[in-house]
Amino acid sequence: MYRLYEFSPSGNCYKARLLLTQLEIPFERVEIDIVRGESRTPDFLKKNFNGRVPVLEIKEGQFLSESNAILYYLAEGTPFLPSSKLERAQVLQWMSFEQYNHEPNIATSRYWIQYLKKEKEYAEALVKKRELGYEALKVMERHLADRHFFVADTYSIADIALYAYTHVAEEGGFDLSDFPRIQIWLEHVKDQPHHIAITD
Repeated sequence: MYRLYEFSPSGNCYKARLLLTQLEIPFERVEIDIVRGESRTPDFLKKNFNGRVPVLEIKEGQFLSESNAILYYLAEGTPFLPSSKLERAQVLQWMSFEQYNHEPNIATSRYWIQYLKKEKEYAEALVKKRELGYEALKVMERHLADRHFFVADTYSIADIALYAYTHVAEEGGFDLSDFPRIQIWLEHVKDQPHHIAITD
């Protein structure tokens, strides 16, 4: 059985948990409190030298880190990863966009505000994060103008990667009211079989 080391409120960890659930794959959850530094202990660093969650233990002593790498590994050979070469590359394109343009701004803002409780201390940095985060949301909004999902108009791990932090963006101070297509897309994702909430 897979074992998922995670910080439950994390969108990156939620990605893996959501896909495992939607694939109906049994797995064990191991909570790692990153706020208390539990991902930086010597024992955890043996699982991921980068000291971050999520980490998927595939079998005893075999670990895979980085949320999108975990998604790609689990989705191989399933409908969550398209079979065409171009569409698979497009999935990676959007997952890269999520990690470089979306997550560093939207997820980081949420973490500073909701979990570190340091909105005032990071006030200046949050201004820039919001500017860049809204730019990422605008890219998504434009792409969704004539489609329901991000790649091949079918639900894939590209959607899971982007959904994780978009659907809780308001917790980081982002207002989604000016993004109607994103709001519709969020509902489409939520309507997928075996969908689970980020908190349970």
